[in-house]
Amino acid sequence: MNRAEFNQFCAGFPAAEHVVQWGNSDVWKAGGKLFAVCGWAEGEDAFTFKAGEIAFEVLQERPGVRPAPYLASRGMKWLQQFADDGLTDEELRDSITRSYQLVTAGLSKKKRAELGIPEAE
Repeated sequence: MNRAEFNQFCAGFPAAEHVVQWGNSDVWKAGGKLFAVCGWAEGEDAFTFKAGEIAFEVLQERPGVRPAPYLASRGMKWLQQFADDGLTDEELRDSITRSYQLVTAGLSKKKRAELGIPEAE
């Protein structure tokens, strides 16, 4: 997945908001809550997403995937794919989708309804 494909994919989520910050990173939020980032790692695109407990433990063992700098160092369960040998494009899309679901599940029912975000699974 490249940066353009990442942005197109993230734009498809209900209530997804895009901002560019943190040194030209593409930052995606829903309801004001971060769910995905595309920034730089060693001059290459790096994709950052929130993970559940098990996915955090399992996926960080894959080549090209690591606990996300800054976020994971503060105890949060965020991962970063920083090399092509990490996740497949399908796995990365699934991980971003799960990140969106985890983040939006934390929004109130009222807020999700206002934003048109489906009920939490």
